[in-house]
Amino acid sequence: MVKYSNSKDWFEIIKHKDYLYVIRERLDEIDPRFYTTYTNLYLVVGSHSALLIDTGSGLFPLKPVVNDLILDKTLIVINTHCHFDHVGGNHEFDKILIHKKEKDQILKPHDISFLQDSSKEITKLYRNKKHTLPPAKGIQIVKDEEIIDLGEISIKIIHTPGHSPGSISLLTSKNELFTGDTAHYGTMYLTKKDFPIILSSISKLLELFQKSITIEIYPSHEEYAVSKKLLVDLSKGIKNIDNIWDTRKRDDFLESWIIDDEIFKYVIF
Repeated sequence: MVKYSNSKDWFEIIKHKDYLYVIRERLDEIDPRFYTTYTNLYLVVGSHSALLIDTGSGLFPLKPVVNDLILDKTLIVINTHCHFDHVGGNHEFDKILIHKKEKDQILKPHDISFLQDSSKEITKLYRNKKHTLPPAKGIQIVKDEEIIDLGEISIKIIHTPGHSPGSISLLTSKNELFTGDTAHYGTMYLTKKDFPIILSSISKLLELFQKSITIEIYPSHEEYAVSKKLLVDLSKGIKNIDNIWDTRKRDDFLESWIIDDEIFKYVIF
């Protein structure tokens, strides 16, 4: 029996607020070796435009799902960063907004041959794509503190490198903070030499709470609508990694070290 056969089966659509949809994918159904269950895409709908945050794995068409939700509004699409589970549907849209440090990666085909030996049957769908995700059709560079106006809702770009050089977070005028892969519960992917960079980005996000304590955090994986505690826990956890470094275990598929502190699992390159 085929569990997922089309976009309707694959994407879980949650109307979280009148203007905010969560579109979820099961990353563990693509490959459990990433130690991650959910990928969260977000759709923020203003009075004249809507912003789609990330385009997912590219396994099933995303654009028809989004079009049904936004109707006649103008659609803007942005990538929080360039990893495959966030850019897989880029080719469905005419233009993708992205930070300049990640633009080259989405302008060329994305090799996903590492999924060929996944234990999940659904990844066979990538065979038709020759285990390659098509490039974006066009791009527009976004900068730190740039504002996107959706009509009655505005969104500020915040450059938060660390997980990747061009990773961004987004803060709405209604106090939703979309952190991409910069911060989320579950499994964090980090490069040891970039610990100071990711800690600086987390501090930058924590400063936002000095202006408003009502900010809700919407990460790109696992739990969403979480509190400032996520950032506090993650900062403490990263600072403590050296103290628990001897507990690391090797993961050959990810070519990395795995460390677990009971709150986060760290995949460290």
